[in-house]
Amino acid sequence: MASPVDPGDDLFDSLRKTDPKKLDEQAKAIVEKDEALRLKQEQRLRDLIQSNSTLPVTISSIRLVGVRNTRRSFLDRIFNPIIGANRDTPYTLSEALQEAGSAADKLRRFDIYHDGISISVDKPPQTDPSSTPTDIDIYLQARERGRVSLKTGTDLGNVEGSAYGNLLWRNIFGGAESINLNASAGTRTRSAYQAVFDTPILSDPDKRLSIDVLASSTHKPWASHEEALKGAGAKFSWATGGGSSHQIAYTGMWRQITGLAGTASPTVRSDAGDSVKSSITHTWIQDQRDNPFIPQRGYLLKTISEIAGWGPLRGDVAFWKSELETSAAIPIPVPGIKGDSGVSFTTGLRAGMLYPLSVGFGSTPQPSRINDRFQLGGPTDVRGFKMGGLGPRDGADAVGGDIFAAASANLLMPLPRLGKDTPLRFQLFANAGRLLALKDRGDNTQKSVYDTVAQLGDGLPSLAAGVGLVYAHPVARFELNFSLPLVMRRGEEARKGLQFGVGINFL
Repeated sequence: MASPVDPGDDLFDSLRKTDPKKLDEQAKAIVEKDEALRLKQEQRLRDLIQSNSTLPVTISSIRLVGVRNTRRSFLDRIFNPIIGANRDTPYTLSEALQEAGSAADKLRRFDIYHDGISISVDKPPQTDPSSTPTDIDIYLQARERGRVSLKTGTDLGNVEGSAYGNLLWRNIFGGAESINLNASAGTRTRSAYQAVFDTPILSDPDKRLSIDVLASSTHKPWASHEEALKGAGAKFSWATGGGSSHQIAYTGMWRQITGLAGTASPTVRSDAGDSVKSSITHTWIQDQRDNPFIPQRGYLLKTISEIAGWGPLRGDVAFWKSELETSAAIPIPVPGIKGDSGVSFTTGLRAGMLYPLSVGFGSTPQPSRINDRFQLGGPTDVRGFKMGGLGPRDGADAVGGDIFAAASANLLMPLPRLGKDTPLRFQLFANAGRLLALKDRGDNTQKSVYDTVAQLGDGLPSLAAGVGLVYAHPVARFELNFSLPLVMRRGEEARKGLQFGVGINFL
């Protein structure tokens, strides 16, 4: 009796005898045919919508397909406002699709779905007696991200190397809540542990509340000590449109200056030990740049205001601390190149002031501590100087200052043969800055602040210039520069030669 024959055998024999290159060509032709068919169908749908764009419709329902872990009450706050029964006037078809697109964009910004949420429209079932000829059902097709992700890796930059681990748990209760656990250890940040719980408010991706706890230990060789932090805080963030956002935060922090080097200065030794800071901070950002790392056009405005220890806040340090940052970029046209040349000129300015206050409801302002003062100098602000290389010093220690100003001018150009579409740029830069401690005027703090601000314009600031390479990675900016200090004051520490920096915020 003959054995049964599998009809697939002939197919496999045929495939084995076929030239692999021919198979590749056939597969490619099938893919191209399918893609052409998909594009043709999409164009037909666009034409259909365009020809009926003013047709009055009523959205009878919106359904999110392909999700299991998002709760109904969370989605209702997004979809209910655009359901036809909740509106006094009907939509046109174009308006209905625009509202559906806005809802899909909101869903994307919660970061719990993969990109590519698709929208489709259908008529309600004919068996539904409550439907009308103008009713439509909208379907959103989405795919949820994995609920738990774990990342490990290493970082190198800003004179520090570190290893880190990150555990993210998304959409915990079905409303885009998340818990983010971070742990890292490095050459400068000895250890850092942080846990953050984050949740949107009323299903709005532009309004978020987060609660965090942290513990860290950081080596600060420029001031001969280590700083240990333990604390917790809460933050409320909201966006107001047009690239503008706000954040209000409360932080309670126990700080320790410990691990003093044998050569630590009297200033560092006097601030050693424990301190408690209780503060409220407001941050405002207006970002109109086309790229945060290698902008071609646009501007950035940022302010940070912090009040600590005053009135009911208590703690054992009290001050008002305010910082301003601004930058702008303009494209530079190049003869012979049409459109955007990839060459841009950027400028940046940063300034800050720490104003001493009395703790609680007392009457005597407290002098600032090294924990709270500004530091200036390094590869991400005033290049050509060491970390903490500018400003007041006590012996070999950079003890920080209460008032500072720094500025930079940069010319970014694409590298020859690579072109403007790559994230690599050649950089020419010049930057300058000054960092000052408050002058002692007894109890007259206001006079002391006024005199110190006036001193910023006394003589030339510390100045450096140089050339380098800039690489804009999606998560950070990398710089390798050759710097030449041009002006420096007695005691300041310059850095002539190569300097490497990694960060998200460069001057």
